[in-house]
Amino acid sequence: MPGSVNDYKDTHLSGNIDWDIAVFKSIFSRDAVLRTREVLIGGATRCYLIYMDGMVNSASQGETVVEALVESILPDGFIPSSKYIAKNILFANEVGESGYMPDLLRAILYGDTVLISDGNQTALTINTKGWRTRGIQEPTSERVLQGPREGFDEAAMFNLAMIRRKLLTPDLCIEMLRIGRRSDTPTFICYLGSLVNKDTLKELKRRLGKIDIDGILDSNYIAENICDNKYSLLKTIGSTERPDIVAARLLEGRIALVVDGTPVVLTLPYLFSENFQSDEDYYINFLLASFSRMLRWFCFFITVSVPGVFVSLVTHHFELLPTHFALTVSRLRAGVPIASAAECIALILAFEILKEAGLRMQQNLGHALSVVGGLVVGQAAVEAGIISAPMLIAVAFSAIAGLMIPRLEGAVFYWRLLIVVVCSVFGLWGFFAAASIFVLRVFGITSFGVDYTSSFALPRADTLKDAFVRVSWKDMKTRPLFNKNKIRKG
Repeated sequence: MPGSVNDYKDTHLSGNIDWDIAVFKSIFSRDAVLRTREVLIGGATRCYLIYMDGMVNSASQGETVVEALVESILPDGFIPSSKYIAKNILFANEVGESGYMPDLLRAILYGDTVLISDGNQTALTINTKGWRTRGIQEPTSERVLQGPREGFDEAAMFNLAMIRRKLLTPDLCIEMLRIGRRSDTPTFICYLGSLVNKDTLKELKRRLGKIDIDGILDSNYIAENICDNKYSLLKTIGSTERPDIVAARLLEGRIALVVDGTPVVLTLPYLFSENFQSDEDYYINFLLASFSRMLRWFCFFITVSVPGVFVSLVTHHFELLPTHFALTVSRLRAGVPIASAAECIALILAFEILKEAGLRMQQNLGHALSVVGGLVVGQAAVEAGIISAPMLIAVAFSAIAGLMIPRLEGAVFYWRLLIVVVCSVFGLWGFFAAASIFVLRVFGITSFGVDYTSSFALPRADTLKDAFVRVSWKDMKTRPLFNKNKIRKG
């Protein structure tokens, strides 16, 4: 049995309405929500309306299609063509014409009404979409105290309209392609024609064309298939649920991918410095934004290095600790039954378990779990001598600092564990070796041919203006280096 609309690419309408309606019914023979309604145009010519129940706006369909067909007046013996029906009878705003079966199937499956009439080898696709959407809400993962509060929806057309509302320019280009053999998911490529890098756009289309998968249910399906290195812990394709962020990326010459069925929009190329940028940085004073951004960089260093450095000092370089601090650590670790490295790894995993459990549980229970797990269980474990208080403080401080950079959450977890293991074996030498490998790794990554660290490649004022700090808009005169059209203002 055929599994996708492309399996019917050799099928066309015959012009015999009974034969054509039988073909549609055979294709959807196991679909209980398909509806076919026979209507007489002007009381004489037979036609059928084919649509999916629950995906059309019944009121709109009745007013603009059914009522118009029934109340039309035709001369005796006149058989109207599809073009005549579209131009002279229907009231619908958007009407297409096709006799190609895949086009008609896509229209039905996407909420349109297909009208086939007797004696015509082409059918009309009428826009009667009426499925419900979640509506415009602020993304819970990207909340801001100041700035726009709207977020994307699961409906791609609504998302494109929100982007268009931010960029009122005919330079905004939107191209559509379908991905997924069975899901046939509409995917839209958005960019500003005068700013986009044509080579990057060409490479993106090449990678999208190579995707061969049954279905696309979320934008991450595409992200994993088109990223430069699928084994990299660092993301090389950006994602956001905010239309203002997508508009800002397009103004920098990037490309956005809008996938139907998900509120997450992909942006590319993606640079390492973007992991430390917050949506709110551009809606508050640049001095305050710069301080917050430098704090995020500092927290990244803390969350990755503090547990490993502490383990190396306690295990291999105890003499480097101040005398009073060393005596305190030694006294508090007395009686702890496990080694420092194992203790640190166990605490890191415990914090990850508590965090994941708090996210997956009901909201009211999540807060209670955080209190019980973080305070009661932690304090009880220290008093019982299972873990030491200094190690608990180091790991907890590291975990809290990691919350400042949510876009690096996955990479931070793995690198933190790796550094702890290396430091437990080689001490501070292992830490410096792991840090060097991390830096070399970051500088060796690319995102669609763009250097991942292009913000730091040429350390000049114009390249660092939006990396470690955010300068004032008065000084934001150029776009990122990967954009050939570099002049932003002035």
